Amino acid sequence: MSTSSQHRSGSERAFIVIAIAAIAVPLGALALLLGDVLVDGLGRLDVAFLTSYPSRKAALAGILPGLVGSIYLVILTAAIALPVGVGAAIYLEEYGRQAKLSSLIEINIANLAGVPSIIYGLLGLGVFVRVFGMGRSLIAGAFTMALLVLPMVVVVSREALRTVPESLREASLALGATRLQTILKVVLPAAYPGILTGIILAVSRAFGETAPLVVIGALTYVTFVPDGIDSPFTVLPIQIFNWVSRPQEAFLVNAAAGIVVLVVAMLCLNAGAIYLRGRLQERIGS
Repeated sequence: MSTSSQHRSGSERAFIVIAIAAIAVPLGALALLLGDVLVDGLGRLDVAFLTSYPSRKAALAGILPGLVGSIYLVILTAAIALPVGVGAAIYLEEYGRQAKLSSLIEINIANLAGVPSIIYGLLGLGVFVRVFGMGRSLIAGAFTMALLVLPMVVVVSREALRTVPESLREASLALGATRLQTILKVVLPAAYPGILTGIILAVSRAFGETAPLVVIGALTYVTFVPDGIDSPFTVLPIQIFNWVSRPQEAFLVNAAAGIVVLVVAMLCLNAGAIYLRGRLQERIGS
């Protein structure tokens, strides 16, 4: 073996070791953190914890309002952001490729994806809470979170649409289909797996966000479940934050149990996305 070949082989092995370390270190740190939280909160996890209301007594406190509020918020956020985001991606990718304004829109969407979440909270406070008079309600939180996840939905949906071969569009148009029929019957079904992945990532981010909701006035102590879109609300991350900020050790145990529930819910969302993406890919392939 020549000296240059040995050098390349050594460099390749070193790169593989660095790559494995880059994966192992963060995963190991995450495993340690989750293990610590699980040890602290496992004894508090039971049906009563999931179905009880917050209490000033740690042993009686539960996460029902925060859990229900998070579910309602995610559903409303998805209902607002997904049609707008996917529709914007379809326009930019299928209709607006040659438009001069499209490049400007694309740059701004990419910039919005990097804006800190607290800025969206300030925007929601100024626009939805005060200007539109929605108050500190569930619908105001949903609109704020929709603004937060919208750039992600648009970017990921555009990338999914770009993966559809141009030959499929041309074949559909050659057979007499209109542009709209081609998009609805050919392009979107082929792009569904990628779009679905982006949607679940966006929903997962909305499920775990706290800062924008704190800014718009989501409550930290709620002893009721939201009964409408104009109702005050709290979410699970804010409930966890409230418990962590208390000095009593028992509330820290409650916070650890709430973190376990939050992580499990997010893992379930991602696992569902992986499963649905696989099924859709199999259906498209067949």
